[in-house]
Amino acid sequence: MSHQTHPFHMVHPSPWPLAGAMAAMLLTTGLTFWFHYNSCPLLLLGLTSALLVMFQWWRDIVRESTFLGHHTPPVQKGLRYGMILFITSEVFFFLGFFWAFYHSSLSPTPELGGQWPPTGITPLDPFEVPLLNTAVLLASGVTVTWAHHSLMNTHRMQAIHALALTVLLGFYFTTLQAMEYYEAPFTIADSTYGSTFFVATGFHGLHVIIGSIFLTVCLYRQTKYHFTSNHHFGFEAAAWYWHFVDMIWLFLYISIYWWGS
Repeated sequence: MSHQTHPFHMVHPSPWPLAGAMAAMLLTTGLTFWFHYNSCPLLLLGLTSALLVMFQWWRDIVRESTFLGHHTPPVQKGLRYGMILFITSEVFFFLGFFWAFYHSSLSPTPELGGQWPPTGITPLDPFEVPLLNTAVLLASGVTVTWAHHSLMNTHRMQAIHALALTVLLGFYFTTLQAMEYYEAPFTIADSTYGSTFFVATGFHGLHVIIGSIFLTVCLYRQTKYHFTSNHHFGFEAAAWYWHFVDMIWLFLYISIYWWGS
């Protein structure tokens, strides 16, 4: 950084944007071949390429932030704004699912039997697995906050233990949701109820998996001394994302599982 006269990060030329675009094209083309011709080789090649690009691109970002000193306070401020805008876009993404759910449930059409849940649908009991999943996610919100405060107060081992517990709770939630899907008495093809239920809870489940991976990477970085008490935005972003996932689940539980049943 000695040759720079400003605190901003001027990114060096990188092959990863171009490689990522090519991997994305391979992936989408492979999906098309899989859907229409049941052919998997191109899909596997695209998926492998995308994963490799993600790994190497994020590896470079970790190097820039941790070892090269490029993530100065002004750069971190920009990253914070970026993460806030990303989470805002995710809020509107889920808003569409809630809109579809309430549009159908508040005024059921004759095709749905004029009632909600529709005729022939047996909803899940909100006080069984869904309530357990709610407790699991709320507990994980507590542990990730514990990890954050431990990190800010330089309690390194406490941060590691709390973060590991958060990751375990995240994957436990995913396991419970998979069991719930397996035992559900309806499918995604069962009227508007099935489609809104599985699309909304399924995308939330995908976000839980992504957040769990995000926190797992943060756990690995914490064991490698990548974070300090005043320089840990990578973990902070993961914590923000996890709290967002918790908030969405509360709305899903109250709307779809409890009120919707």
